[in-house]
Amino acid sequence: MTNALYTAQASVTGGRADGHGRTADGRLDVNLRQPKELGGDGEGTNPEQLFAIGYAACFAASLALVGQRRQLRADDAAIDAKVMLIPAGNGGFKLGVELEIGLPSIADAAQACDLVRVAHQVCPYSNATRGNIDVGLVVNGTRL
Repeated sequence: MTNALYTAQASVTGGRADGHGRTADGRLDVNLRQPKELGGDGEGTNPEQLFAIGYAACFAASLALVGQRRQLRADDAAIDAKVMLIPAGNGGFKLGVELEIGLPSIADAAQACDLVRVAHQVCPYSNATRGNIDVGLVVNGTRL
């Protein structure tokens, strides 16, 4: 990993139910709590929320990059990310993701879908989750 372009550093104490997380630079400092749906008080942030924001932001950057390479405007993408915690049947859990992507500057449905497919191959989060997490993509209202 000596070729890393960037390394984020964070520390967590207490876990997801009653924890605290902070990045090394102090720019992100959050109390971690279980959501109400899992019996918590919902008074903090949970890992699924953080993952949803990270994935959506990374995917948006990938769309902008691929769009730029193709001379298409995709830097105005709006992404709603859902990260679902799903029982795995063995007492454990797995994640599921759905990204609903709006590309207001790309009216052609085929062109928008193609751009999203390519961005899904470029995005580091997509590459990390491929084969491990089911990821659903919806582009301008069309499910891929």
